[in-house]
Amino acid sequence: MIRMTGTVIAIIVIVALVVIIGIYLLTTYNGLVRFNVRVDEAWSDITVQLKRRADLIPNLINTVKGYATHESSVFEAVTQARAASINAGTPAEASAAENQLQGTLKSLFAVAEAYPQLQANQGFLQLQAELVDTEDKIQAARRFYNGGVRELNTKIKTFPNTLFVRSLGFTERDFFEVDDAAAIAEPPKVQF
Repeated sequence: MIRMTGTVIAIIVIVALVVIIGIYLLTTYNGLVRFNVRVDEAWSDITVQLKRRADLIPNLINTVKGYATHESSVFEAVTQARAASINAGTPAEASAAENQLQGTLKSLFAVAEAYPQLQANQGFLQLQAELVDTEDKIQAARRFYNGGVRELNTKIKTFPNTLFVRSLGFTERDFFEVDDAAAIAEPPKVQF
């Protein structure tokens, strides 16, 4: 029979604590990596949908321009807002660009309302339907992104993780928030 001395018991306890702490650190690190990748994936989904919408806008402008050639300031504003949306690299920049783009699209659709022939144009109606579909996809991607950011930020801020995760290179991420939530609550629509 092996007799355990106080020193052997102390060594076993220390080794067990080191193993437990090591397992905790490993699972925490891997969990943070998973959350980080999920947030990156969600941001990529948002940028794909923003790009899809940006690709639709020139066609929409050209369709409306065929009927309302004298509305050049509206077309320029939409084009500038589209460029800002494409060039947004962070959630904060994208949020600001979203506000600007939503306002200019509303102006564009207001111009379109003044032209009954345009409202009956099949190409315009199809572009409008694609834009509404894309706006819905942007909202879904935004919800997924914000959910991932919430999980990551919570994991980073909870104790005892908050003591060491920043030293591992993990930082909190920004939510994709829009200043004027009412402006994007629904996709821009034209009532015929």
